[in-house]
Order: sequence, then C-alpha cells, then structure tokens
Amino acid sequence: MKQTSPFVITISRQLGSGGAYIGQKLAKKLNIYYADRDIIKKAAEQLSVSVKTLKSWDERAQSIWESFIPYSIYAPENFIPMQLSVGPTSIDLFKTESEIIKRIAYEHSSVIIGRCGFHLLQDHPKHVNIFIYGDSASRSKRLQKFYQISEKSANEMIIQNDKQRAEYIDSFTGKNWTDARLYDLSINTSNIDIDKCVDIIVEFMK
Repeated sequence: MKQTSPFVITISRQLGSGGAYIGQKLAKKLNIYYADRDIIKKAAEQLSVSVKTLKSWDERAQSIWESFIPYSIYAPENFIPMQLSVGPTSIDLFKTESEIIKRIAYEHSSVIIGRCGFHLLQDHPKHVNIFIYGDSASRSKRLQKFYQISEKSANEMIIQNDKQRAEYIDSFTGKNWTDARLYDLSINTSNIDIDKCVDIIVEFMK
C-alpha cells in the first residue's frame, strides 16, 4: 500500500476482543510501525520512572484521592507543600503519551493501540479509526486461554477493565468510548475469526 505521506490507524479495543493482536497482524501486513508498549517505554523514559510503574497506571484514571497521595504520603503532621512526589499522576502520563502518539502519527505510517488515539488524532489528514469489541462470553474465553485463568477471574478482569477504561476515556475526552459514532469502522470479534478481521480492515482502507 503506497502512501505519499504517513497514515495512521488507531484501534480502540475491549479487553479480550483481540484488538492488540489484530493491530500487530495489521501492522505486519501493511509493513508499518506498531505502537503499543513502545508508547509506555518512551513515556517512562521521559517521566524518569520504570516501565513497571507506568503499566499500573496506563489507560486508568486516578481517583481524586490517588492523585493526592503522591504529594501527601510523606508530608509531616502540620502540612507543608512539597515538591517531592512518588510518581507521575494520570494527568502527567496522559499528556506525555499524547505527545508521543502525535509525534509517531506524523512521523510514521502506523497502527496505534488505545490511549485515546481516536480522539487525539481526529484532525490527522490520513486517519482511520477502528473499534474492536465482543460479547462477554467470547472475551472471557480468550482471556481464560491466554492467561490460563478461571472463568470467574476472566469475567472479573473484563468488568474491572471496562470500568477503568471508560472512566479514563471519559475523564480526558468527555466521550463514551463504546459509541460507534466515534469510529470509521467497528468490528465484533465474537463470531469473526481474528485473522479475518485484518483482511476486513485492509479492504475497508482500500
């Protein structure tokens, strides 16, 4: 697929829908840059924290109490404003990842996974916006197989992740991430082979 300037595909996905796998396969098929964990790695470098630390906050909005803790955890009984913090807030992380995502999108043809890419790159001249989702049963089965966990654990992961992701996206974009009107193409992977989804996206782009 020849392009005169970089194009970008953003993929928003529900946990267990196969979105990240689809993104990897799509990037490989189109021979373009795949951006997911690299975003966290670059953000960790810029924020001078470990990748492990950022993974625990990635795509999850902090509560008002959590955002306060880094600035108060070591404060004396009689509070004195402190410059020291134990780590970046979700706002710090969002701003840093946003800058990285925009830089990638304008420098490389790429597939970018999550992190409000659909919103951040809405003005990009060559942007295709995709939402990958599925029913709870199919998502649960994928998680059980991938992580070797029980059905109960998989279902709990889905509920928690959906809630956290919804709060994160609403917090920074004011949008409902499951609203199909936000995307150029939505694919339900409940009854479609994951590899077939890659072919569907390529045909759609043509």
